[in-house]
Amino acid sequence: MSTTGATADPLATLGTLPGVAESVESMRKSVDRVYGHRVMRRRSNEITAEAALRGARGSAALSGADWALEEVRRRTDFSGDAEARTMGAALRLTAEAGQLLSIWRQSPLRVLARLHLVAAASDEDVVGRPRQQGEPVDEPLVELPLPSPAEVSGRLDGLSDLIIAGGSAPALVTAAVVHGELLALRPFTSHNGLIARTAERIVLIGGGLDPKSVCPAEVGHADLGRAAFLAALDGYVSGTPEGMAAWIAHCGRAVELGARESTAVCEALQRGAA
Repeated sequence: MSTTGATADPLATLGTLPGVAESVESMRKSVDRVYGHRVMRRRSNEITAEAALRGARGSAALSGADWALEEVRRRTDFSGDAEARTMGAALRLTAEAGQLLSIWRQSPLRVLARLHLVAAASDEDVVGRPRQQGEPVDEPLVELPLPSPAEVSGRLDGLSDLIIAGGSAPALVTAAVVHGELLALRPFTSHNGLIARTAERIVLIGGGLDPKSVCPAEVGHADLGRAAFLAALDGYVSGTPEGMAAWIAHCGRAVELGARESTAVCEALQRGAA
């Protein structure tokens, strides 16, 4: 996404694209349904914890570790093979997201570096900083052309400026742009998909849409499937109004499905079945 030009608030402009307002409204109704559920009034901490677990499972599934929820719940060691490490990274990132809200508003790039450190759980010198020329990128989902480190640096700075400046765009629009931009850039040598989805979560929480973090978009992204995810991402990368609107709508639908998941958890708790 280009962050330059005459428009003072390009994110707000995206919110006026055809179909985006409808996506925001539809998503908002789903979110309100969860927050209005009677179980949320007395057991919201349980819903938040369950949403975190399911969100991590969904994010890991898109990065190649498609485990059953009960397997994630059962495991205590995530240091084994590549899939286990991916799942462990997703769980760590989900736990970290809520701790970084205030820092995100002031220094998004610092948060992204922290997320890479958490995900990689390594002291290698490539961890916690944007990739440099010639360094390979391990991202199992996205196969788009890889921007140069110089382009990554410029676009990350532009994205950071937009976030710090704030604006009137709906949280969904900002979250979708952050998610799409990080996947398009793949700024780190690893875990870019997991980090992009965690950053989306941070924006949705911090933007006031989902302050209790009970509507895991990662669940929806996984449920919609890789093919739909990649097709929508292609729209974002195209930069066309239609493509951008389609990506924002896809992210909105993912939040809706995450909200539906937590509504089902609320219903189960109300019945005493969970």
